[in-house]
Amino acid sequence: MKTVDILGTPYNLVTKDYSEDPMFEQYGSGAYCDNSANAFVLCNIVTYPGWEQADPRDITNQEKELLRHEIVHAFLFQSGLSANSNATDAWATNEEMVDWIALQGPKIYKAWKEACAL
Repeated sequence: MKTVDILGTPYNLVTKDYSEDPMFEQYGSGAYCDNSANAFVLCNIVTYPGWEQADPRDITNQEKELLRHEIVHAFLFQSGLSANSNATDAWATNEEMVDWIALQGPKIYKAWKEACAL
């Protein structure tokens, strides 16, 4: 089982088929961050309804995007921001904010790398 370090807290990376975990249907998502168990639970995307015949490259890209999104959730949680942002409409748990960070993260990293800012 792969483990990811999130600010000193190990998170296990768990992959399940869609039918193995009712949370995929409940959340309407192919992944979720379980902060109580320190785990990222990812759906094997080819088992997610509508993805059965998808191009393997699209599947790989989707799985990476989902994992980046859940990692952002974990960083915000481990920073205490998810619990403390409610006074400002819970910005740290806002899905659009988390998506923006997850989607733009690789581009930001590339820019930092090109600028020798790492």
